[in-house]
Amino acid sequence: MERVGILGGTFNPPHIGHTALARHARSELGLERVLLIPANTPPNKLSERDDPGSEHRLHMCRLAIADEIGLEASALEIERGGVSYTVDTLQAIHDMRPDAELTLILGADTALTLPLWREPVRLLSLAGLAVAKRNDLDAQEVLEALSPAKLGLQHASRVTFIRMSRIAASSSMVRELVAAGRSVTELVGAAVADYIAAHGLYRAVGASAPAAGGAA
Repeated sequence: MERVGILGGTFNPPHIGHTALARHARSELGLERVLLIPANTPPNKLSERDDPGSEHRLHMCRLAIADEIGLEASALEIERGGVSYTVDTLQAIHDMRPDAELTLILGADTALTLPLWREPVRLLSLAGLAVAKRNDLDAQEVLEALSPAKLGLQHASRVTFIRMSRIAASSSMVRELVAAGRSVTELVGAAVADYIAAHGLYRAVGASAPAAGGAA
């Protein structure tokens, strides 16, 4: 049985925190591969000024993981079009790979919002969860938020915790630094930084967009 990890988000742009989470989850959970899946249109739509477009975000994901073993960028949500909901993506992957064991990879802060996502009960029937925690309090809060009583589940959902230190990087930080004319190579890697510069991305960013991995 193939074990596949799913890491979704806007990836606007992808940064070292995203790649570290995907790499860490693959190694710790023994996954054959981890798919980074940029949203076509996130449920909390990005402002047009902040979003260079899904094709740019997909290409940056491919550059970010070009040298990473077992990590792949998927155009599934972009090719499907419309608003991207995680439950629809998991269903599509399940339909394509019915024998695969799917694991949705989330940070603890994002996992806390999962009850607000579209069809969370069906989502949890399609995939287990791998949640990156910083401490035991993170784990306790996530388990309470995803308890059977709160979600109306018959049984506790499959949650695995992976210990991971906080990485001081965010997509909004990258956008703000680019707009200020400062280097972002340390936050996104040389290939993504060069791509951002070559295409003039994020130069006119004003207000920050929602963080990747919101209610989806």
